[in-house]
Amino acid sequence: MIVALHSVLRPGAVDGYRVEHAAIPDDLDAAFSRVGIRGWTIWRSGERLFHVVDCDDFDAAMAELDDDPANVAWQASIGRWVEVFRDADGADGFAPLEQVWSLAAQRARSAP
Repeated sequence: MIVALHSVLRPGAVDGYRVEHAAIPDDLDAAFSRVGIRGWTIWRSGERLFHVVDCDDFDAAMAELDDDPANVAWQASIGRWVEVFRDADGADGFAPLEQVWSLAAQRARSAP
């Protein structure tokens, strides 16, 4: 499954976030693999971040990572740069964004 997330950096945090997020710790990478996260890409527009996560089951992965020591340490570190996550309606919340359209899905529906 692929999900998209939206977060917002704290004012003035762009440069610090870039430096901090140049790479994630090896133990977090291993935890991601263990919980079925195959890929995670982040794009930035101003102070807004857009994440695309390729995983087996997003909710299950997040539940497993909640108490994982590698994730807890990473959240404490990266959290100083991130102000908030937003849901599909723009409210505070760590919920995937609504997928509106997909070229691949459209093509699959049209295939004979």
